[in-house]
Amino acid sequence: MIENLREALRLSPDNLPLRMLLAENLLNEKLFEEAETEYKKALTADSGNAKARRGLAKCYFEQGKFSATIVILEELADSENDVGLWILMAKALLRNGEAARSIEIYKKALQLNPALKDEELDSLRSSESKTDKILDEIEKGFEEIERPRINFSDVGGMDHVKEEINIKIIQPLKFPDLYKAYGKKTGGGILLYGPPGCGKTYLARATAGQIQASFISVGIHDVLDMWMGNSEMKLHQLFETARSQAPCVVFFDEIDALGSSRADMRQSASKMLINQFLNELDGIQSSNDGLLILGATNAPWHLDTAFRRPGRFDRIIFVQPPDLASRESILKILLKDKPVQDIDFGSIAKMTADFSGADLQAIVNLSIEHKLRESFKDGIPQPIFTKDLAKAAKEIKPSTKEWFTSARNYALYANESGLYNEILDYLKLKK
Repeated sequence: MIENLREALRLSPDNLPLRMLLAENLLNEKLFEEAETEYKKALTADSGNAKARRGLAKCYFEQGKFSATIVILEELADSENDVGLWILMAKALLRNGEAARSIEIYKKALQLNPALKDEELDSLRSSESKTDKILDEIEKGFEEIERPRINFSDVGGMDHVKEEINIKIIQPLKFPDLYKAYGKKTGGGILLYGPPGCGKTYLARATAGQIQASFISVGIHDVLDMWMGNSEMKLHQLFETARSQAPCVVFFDEIDALGSSRADMRQSASKMLINQFLNELDGIQSSNDGLLILGATNAPWHLDTAFRRPGRFDRIIFVQPPDLASRESILKILLKDKPVQDIDFGSIAKMTADFSGADLQAIVNLSIEHKLRESFKDGIPQPIFTKDLAKAAKEIKPSTKEWFTSARNYALYANESGLYNEILDYLKLKK
């Protein structure tokens, strides 16, 4: 049949009904690329041919071209008012990571045909009541948005990181008209990466305090849900809450757990969550003006490269272990308002090379524990001396060395874009 139709078209290439018949037969035989070609030729001859547009949408869908499918169906479905088109659009949206819109479109299809049954979309819809409950819990959980009282003065060292955040986040809010003149929006994303315990979370909270903005801290447990589509809805609701509180700093801790490379994934649900995340970052349906997004990760090499495109996390900053001056500053902050006497902060800072902020906190905590044991004898607080901190420092091992062992390999052998040059600089290795 197909060969006969092709032969007939050679003799009569402008015969549109004949070309449509060939396209339909190719589609029925699941020859989607060839059918796509014929439908496009039909639309070249008659751009308003709804039947050809419908067939082309089906070809796109079967080939996984979901965005193209949605574009065609958004114009076609309203005019045709066809249940089949609404169903196809709902499925395309679902596969494109837009679960919330998928449910809305499926509801329209059910209004046209209440007896309609679709196993895939019904399973998504069956979780809707659970989703409503979840969204209520999210809104309730964000009723008291955090307003951090700390600012950059409470963060020891990290001057380079503070300056990057200042240019990307703080100055746009102070001089919105100046940035507007250059076509720059306020808000955006910064990705902080480095060994654990170096103050990424603390810095994010201080950033919100510096500009007196709302602060929302998000962990993987706040988003992931066992029900299909619910994770995407929770993520969307979280962004909507943040937008309503602008200016607002949204901090995603361990963002690699939410935004792992799609190439490494086998489950389509995880890919859809990443697509939803990217859509929210782009502000496709809502404005992200005044929304400040900070992400932190210990493993940037596991993050999907799409997150690093302009307009998303277009500033990627290495948060290295504190240097000598920073360690001294951190120790002073940690021991502020505590009983101390004659502390030589410089000597302790020299002893703690490669120590993270968390490691320094562990030294202080261990020193306090030792002094508490002494204080129990007479109930009088005993002061902390330099020797107490030095003794504790010898008992604590720097936690950053294990991280640098892994990071070194990525910086040397998977650094085509130069993303990890700062790691090489820190380790004093040749690029």
